[in-house]
Amino acid sequence: MDIKAPDLGVDSAEVSEIMVEVGDVIAKDDNIVLLESDKASVEVPSSAAGKVIKISVAIGDQVSEGMVLIELESAEDSAESNDDNAAEKQEANSPDDVKPESKPEPAATESTQSESAAKPAANAGKATTHALPDLGVDEAQVSEIMVSVGDTVSAEQSILLIESDKASVEVPAPVAGKIEKILVEAGDMVANGQDFIIIVESSTDDASDSESEAPKPQESAPAKTEDKSAAKTTGEPKQAAKPTNTDTAASKTEGKLTEAQVNEKLVDVYAGPAVRKLARQLGVDITQVNGSALNDRILKEDLFAHVKNSLTKQKAAPVSSNPVSSGLPKLPDMSNAEIWGETETQDLSRLQKVSIPQLNYNTLLPQVTQFDLSDITETEKLRGELKGGMKAEGVGFTILAFVVKATAYALTQHPRFNSHLSDDNTQVILRKSVNMGIAVATDDGLIVPVIKNVQDKGLKQIAIEIGELAVKARDKKLSTKDLQGASFTISSQGNLGGTAFTPLVNWPQVGILGVSEASMQPRWDAKTQSFEPRLMLPLSLSYDHRVINGADAAVFTRYIATLLADPRRILI
Repeated sequence: MDIKAPDLGVDSAEVSEIMVEVGDVIAKDDNIVLLESDKASVEVPSSAAGKVIKISVAIGDQVSEGMVLIELESAEDSAESNDDNAAEKQEANSPDDVKPESKPEPAATESTQSESAAKPAANAGKATTHALPDLGVDEAQVSEIMVSVGDTVSAEQSILLIESDKASVEVPAPVAGKIEKILVEAGDMVANGQDFIIIVESSTDDASDSESEAPKPQESAPAKTEDKSAAKTTGEPKQAAKPTNTDTAASKTEGKLTEAQVNEKLVDVYAGPAVRKLARQLGVDITQVNGSALNDRILKEDLFAHVKNSLTKQKAAPVSSNPVSSGLPKLPDMSNAEIWGETETQDLSRLQKVSIPQLNYNTLLPQVTQFDLSDITETEKLRGELKGGMKAEGVGFTILAFVVKATAYALTQHPRFNSHLSDDNTQVILRKSVNMGIAVATDDGLIVPVIKNVQDKGLKQIAIEIGELAVKARDKKLSTKDLQGASFTISSQGNLGGTAFTPLVNWPQVGILGVSEASMQPRWDAKTQSFEPRLMLPLSLSYDHRVINGADAAVFTRYIATLLADPRRILI
């Protein structure tokens, strides 16, 4: 008997925890796996009772609706002891016992929202009350309010975080507009179809620039103290306990814990899926982080504070022979103006602050850079012939489109550059598709959106997507999906100047191609026995020397240079 994934509310989600083992006898509705996406964290119950004979997924797998999670063998004798409990669960969760007359309301609300989406102009400027969608449970707690009255939101922008003992779900804005009133507070218990927000709808799907900023939770009133204790006794999400001296001592021996014990500690942490994902990206042990929000919930700001505190401790530690672990020394005291002159302190942008942990990874990579030149004289002539027609269609056709196309083709022929090194440094994980990261300079710093499956796209489509992603990056409209999944990166300095540079490998990738400004240079032509002016494009390939050999890097860079000199080779 196959137990399959139900409708998850998203296209796919990651297996964060497997809650059963082969040989376990489970009852219907017993939780079997914990799935996490950027929007929700959901425990999936078994749709039948029996004995687990096979687990078809592993931690880290991406699953979608209908995929087989586990296989059961009918075990009526083993399940008899659980029948009473299963029946009680079914009775407690029966929709006939809990507000049966309110069931049609979510559907009606969805219908109203669909009509509103179809006719945005008709409702422009109209204040509309919106109800909560189907939460998948009878009742849940408002854990975090991500917006404030007066904020302008876009459709599908997350505005509430709802949590129960079964799931943690971010509720999106049903329409675009300005928030007139929030009808719930952090700590409130809410149900399906309950009115939760009033939005004055806008005529277009405009979004505030604050959408790309990390949302700040609305602080709850002190009077909600009673709700905290109530949540702890009514099955609300487990909370991370405040660290004690005992906890600190235990953390020193954490390496000796079994995998099951480590997974159990992670489940006890009170944090949403987006925060857990960020913790994994930063390499932070989330069980050691203190939460500052309602019910000690961990926020992104708490992760950043934890990282900053860790770096401060490293600086204060005695100097080590290992420069990576010891960190940089503290700045000298610059208070003496006669020596140092006057100084001024400026805050880094949010994007720069978030980038620092990622950039610190480069101190752990044995990185080398290979330089080469590509003769793009003929390619530039071809681009000149095509760009007029492209411009008439509203497409900006730059040399970068050729670079992306040539590099993607080169990666299919040299797959080791399109790979990742395993955590134990014993295997190379080869990517089957080329997802190209394109570095874009913005006022806040460098950001790297991703073009997916470049190997299947032509020059025109690549040029279109480069333009669209660049605009979204500068307007702060990039979604999480736009920034994830890159297997290789290109950083082009365009006409900013310079002859070459050393780009930093964007871990966990193993390579990055830097492109500098092309210039006319004299090149010797053996046929005419003379120098000719040729348009030369500088290429800088940085690579992880643990995966890529120097000779292979030289061959790969020259191969890209050859393809750029004559793009017809890509079509053969």
